[in-house]
Amino acid sequence: MAATFKVYEDRAGEYRWRLRHGNGNIIEGSGEGYSSKPGAEDGIQSVKENATAAPFQDAT
Repeated sequence: MAATFKVYEDRAGEYRWRLRHGNGNIIEGSGEGYSSKPGAEDGIQSVKENATAAPFQDAT
């Protein structure tokens, strides 16, 4: 099952996104609220563009 980005409006009226695995588990969230839905969508696009080239670092 593929992961899916979902945009939602929080209780404060800000837009946030979550990346959910196909099994329903949350993989990652935006961490910050956006004042507009397009802003949250831009955040998703940034993750899609930048995460593919992100190196792995072992912090143990």
